Amino acid sequence: MPRRIIYGISLWLFLSSAALTITSIALPTWVVYTSPTTHDSTPIRVSYGLHSRCSSITNTCTPFPPPEECHGEERGFCSAWRTSAFLINFSVVLMLACLVAYVTVLVGGRQVREKGWKVLVGLLAVVAGSQLTAMALVAALYEKDKRFFVGWELGTAWILCTVSWITLLVDALGIMAGAYFYPQNDDYEPIPDPQ
Repeated sequence: MPRRIIYGISLWLFLSSAALTITSIALPTWVVYTSPTTHDSTPIRVSYGLHSRCSSITNTCTPFPPPEECHGEERGFCSAWRTSAFLINFSVVLMLACLVAYVTVLVGGRQVREKGWKVLVGLLAVVAGSQLTAMALVAALYEKDKRFFVGWELGTAWILCTVSWITLLVDALGIMAGAYFYPQNDDYEPIPDPQ
């Protein structure tokens, strides 16, 4: 059974992973293109986020993918990109469930800690899996879609998502290891009956 110190360390890892996930949703830098220009001007930069596309040419961000670009051959791209966005947003909702599980386990008694780690590890694994799937979808689109020609790169938000799911996976494995390998917390022994 993991002790509170293990859950406390795990909670800090989880909160850092949640911050990385929320930042990766907010940043429009999942895939980035930077084109060098003349010596005096700033480079042209176009970036795609999960929900917006930004351009340094117009200095604006527009919703992405736009509905008018989601017909014909582009339909598959739009579906995959929107699926990635859904999975990341869904993982944030599941992170709220994880937070409730952490509070329950930390505030609850010994019996809750003995059984709560299984629920917590399961939730963390599902969150990590949804983020891994979303990250892999974007990476596959980056590799295979014709709109990403030479010069495009996976950006900061993609890297943050990758670090987030790896942290969640390590967190879940740490709790599991604590449950199996940490000595039992049997501080109290029953008082023998004097008869």
